[in-house]
Amino acid sequence: MNDWIGIYGTDIYSEAEADPDTLANLGPLTPLAGEWEGIKGVDDHPVAGGTEVDAFIERYELQPIDRQTNGPQLFYGLRYHTHIVKPGEFETFHDQVGYWLWEPATRTVTLTLAIPRAQVLLAAGQAEPTAREFEVTASVGSETYGIVSNPFLVRTFRTISFCMTVTVNDDGTWSYEEDTVLELPDRAKPYHHRDRNTLRRVATPTPNPMALVGAGEPAPPA
Repeated sequence: MNDWIGIYGTDIYSEAEADPDTLANLGPLTPLAGEWEGIKGVDDHPVAGGTEVDAFIERYELQPIDRQTNGPQLFYGLRYHTHIVKPGEFETFHDQVGYWLWEPATRTVTLTLAIPRAQVLLAAGQAEPTAREFEVTASVGSETYGIVSNPFLVRTFRTISFCMTVTVNDDGTWSYEEDTVLELPDRAKPYHHRDRNTLRRVATPTPNPMALVGAGEPAPPA
């Protein structure tokens, strides 16, 4: 029997009942909601003949979305955009969009990631609702939590796995460490491309549209 049958039953069409207030139902993602800045980011990436280490400054926005359902499957989530530059520069060093999702029934955290280098991935991991640390992973070739790249990247900087660990700190900040494992044509062994930063909140989140309407406020413009 498939695992999802035991969790959701055999009726795949009836939608789950859900709370309209996303911020109250984000599980371990709750502390991440809002707008954040990090000024001490570090990026280790490959260059010809070795590795280069760059510092970076990051702006990371995470705003709650209305609940999402696949029939009985229910997600609460945050839409995110992270924009990164090198200190003293204006040109984008890294840009990324996607969603952080919490599935209460299976206690699963899911990350969707898209970057403007024609690459996307879906990563996931298990966590308790009150967890202060969690990890999501993806691997190339997986039909569920996998990685898809354009043909040039497959031939030159092939991503074979991704791992991101998020830690919520006692001072109200949160930190992440990413390990993106690459196969490069000039390296005998896989290369570990690592990123890390600590982010401090600079603005509180805006409630999701359903929660705003439930509180008697006008719906945001489409």
